[in-house]
Amino acid sequence: MLRRTGQSVVVLAGVSVIVFALVHLVPGDPIRLALGTRFSQETYDALRERSGLDQPLVEQFFSWAGAALTGDLGVSFRSGETVTSLIAERLPATLTLAFASILVALLIAVPLGTLSALRPRSLVDRGATVLSQIGISVPEFWMAIVLILVFAGTLGWLPSGGYVPLTEDPLGWAQRLLMPALVTGVVSGSVITRFVRSSVLEALGADHVRTAQAKGLPTRQVFTWHVLRNALLPLVTVTGVQLAYLLSGVVVVEIVFAWPGLGQLALQAVQARDYPVLQGAILLFAVVFLVINLVVDLLYTAIDPRIRR
Repeated sequence: MLRRTGQSVVVLAGVSVIVFALVHLVPGDPIRLALGTRFSQETYDALRERSGLDQPLVEQFFSWAGAALTGDLGVSFRSGETVTSLIAERLPATLTLAFASILVALLIAVPLGTLSALRPRSLVDRGATVLSQIGISVPEFWMAIVLILVFAGTLGWLPSGGYVPLTEDPLGWAQRLLMPALVTGVVSGSVITRFVRSSVLEALGADHVRTAQAKGLPTRQVFTWHVLRNALLPLVTVTGVQLAYLLSGVVVVEIVFAWPGLGQLALQAVQARDYPVLQGAILLFAVVFLVINLVVDLLYTAIDPRIRR
């Protein structure tokens, strides 16, 4: 734990330096974009000084990094709100979409990948391979537009987009969540299906599984205790990566469905050259990946005790 936490801190420090440098290489003046077309030089200089952009880049970085350590990610050039409040405002929508999508992905991938592995080169296996390839290949925006045309435009069963908090309107929340979760879940599920199939196939061919079968153990017991548990490690890995990807914001899907998530916030920050918001969002994405990787490593030791040694 201490070793992995120390590695994560080093990675996070490196990410913060790279992100800060790349963000400031983006062409355009954020102060001019924030003020619009008509402003005085005095207003421009005052806002530039208040934002700290008149200082050298090295001083700007250490000021930002020092404040970030205390939880202060700065103030948006565009809206004047704190970056922390902007992220907190978008976080519920991102969490909702991410966890709903990963649930859809697992509901697709685990049964389909397992059946495909239990019956290799069968019609089920070939069908699962074709379906997973289609899910990976079809662009998310095209799938989203088709779902909107069918279920919102033609049938009128679901709203075309937007977001409603669960506490305000549970039915509206579920209706607006269904299509974006299905789109991202199908794509992630197609990726996970391949890993489930390959890991179950590998576990089925292991020596200890053949020994258990030769001893006459029931098929269900062999599959549950000897196959499924050994096949969980790759599944946990790829599920963690997909969850981190979804928590970082699925920009295309969020734009098509007008979903107010962190991905859309980061895109708007790029367009407005809003350095504090962009830096804060990307720093949060890095933290999400590091935390999920750490959790996955801990799950490894629970699934396979041999890893502890």
